[in-house]
Amino acid sequence: MTPEEVGEFVESLPQVKRKGTAALPAWYVHDRLVARLLDPTTLLIRVPLGKRDSLLATYPTSFGVPPRFEAHHKVEAYLDRAEPTAIRTAVELAWDMQRP
Repeated sequence: MTPEEVGEFVESLPQVKRKGTAALPAWYVHDRLVARLLDPTTLLIRVPLGKRDSLLATYPTSFGVPPRFEAHHKVEAYLDRAEPTAIRTAVELAWDMQRP
């Protein structure tokens, strides 16, 4: 997926607001992070810890968890090699987690 495709998908979800910059956008629900573009090929997605291992196992080439994020509800998605379904699944998990 391209960053533009990610933006279109995330912004199609109810109550999502775009923040950040034009080059490095971030998407929030009620001021709680859903996803943030770290660079043109890396998307940070906030996901429930209980679902993270399943995402990593199901889509091993799409996601990673750098050591600095191991204790957090986050994964990195590698847009240049991630399956679009993997990205959409993770973003939907993040969106659902941030809703009241």
